[in-house]
Amino acid sequence: MSPEAILTHAEPRAAQRAIRLVFLANGTIFAAWAPLVPVVRERLGLAEGTLGLILLALGAGGILAMPLAGGLVARHGSRAVSVTAGLGFAAMLPLLPLAPSGLSLALALFLFGATGGLMDVSMNAHAVAVEARGRRPIMSSIHGLFSLGGLLGAGATTGLLAIGLPPLLTALPVALAGALLLLAQVPALLPRAADRPGEGHGFVLPRGPVVGLGLIGVVALMAEGSMIDWSGIFLAQERGQALRLAGLGFAAFSVAMAVARLAGDAVNQRLGPVAMLRGGALLAAAGFLAATLLPWAWATLAGFILIGLGLANMVPLLMSAAGRMQDVAPGTAIAAVATLGYSGLLGGPAVIGFIAQAAGLPVALGGIGLLLLGVAAAAGLVRR
Repeated sequence: MSPEAILTHAEPRAAQRAIRLVFLANGTIFAAWAPLVPVVRERLGLAEGTLGLILLALGAGGILAMPLAGGLVARHGSRAVSVTAGLGFAAMLPLLPLAPSGLSLALALFLFGATGGLMDVSMNAHAVAVEARGRRPIMSSIHGLFSLGGLLGAGATTGLLAIGLPPLLTALPVALAGALLLLAQVPALLPRAADRPGEGHGFVLPRGPVVGLGLIGVVALMAEGSMIDWSGIFLAQERGQALRLAGLGFAAFSVAMAVARLAGDAVNQRLGPVAMLRGGALLAAAGFLAATLLPWAWATLAGFILIGLGLANMVPLLMSAAGRMQDVAPGTAIAAVATLGYSGLLGGPAVIGFIAQAAGLPVALGGIGLLLLGVAAAAGLVRR
């Protein structure tokens, strides 16, 4: 049977279920790093500024790999690139806690970010193809499975650390589970014929509305990255929580994101993307200010929940808006927006680290709340 015939007979619900589980695997692997950050930092004796520089490698790997994703999808299809990159992503996770020095940790994070970046763009391109075969928007709920994966990954890693397992034995089972889950979805994912011809001719420089969407992505991903890289340190250093429990902050953030994303498609249909983005930005800004200005651990956790609720649907809205661009093919637009937005993960950790070293971590994280007010003002860019 030809690829076109296979596509004609493909089961849309099976493909939707499969791409959701691909996002679940991605989120599980990615979030498992968050509870390991304070443990690795303590073991290597890294200062905040030094850690910030090392964390640059994670974003650098992603932002350098993302421009390649369009061409790889064009040659091999979004299914093949998503699965191959995902297996590499899983393989890198156990190497992070093994790093014997700051330099080796930076190299491992670079490869972790590169494989994750390739998987990110290609699985979003596949999600756009799956969504196009249905009758309703599903991007928010697909990303909701990524957030649920964040809960599973951070929760499992935190739990294994709490019972006294060494970091390697916490990362290894999470990576293996993610890889097996990913492989199990291959038969139900759409074939290469689902990727529109000419969709991925490589990276093009963002211009026009793509730039605006990318700048919103910078702030959104910087805010998400701050939760991944700094939420555990904030709870341990500023709120006096034990290191083995520091991952609870990211877990709370991930629960909130998962709930908001799973409900996001219905909210989008009711309110529209502009109101949804504006309200989310204001809610996340309030969360950052509450977490950093109120001196209690419970208030910090409540702030992280607000941040999760507010940020939840920003990236899905940006990806859908990029996929609707009239003069740019969906895969190319997604790669451009993702690459520009991913610079928030590239520069964010270092900026937060330097500001934290100079003025304190609460000031550094509180500044992100102010940037989110600018996102609220620019929400009209995602208008249908």
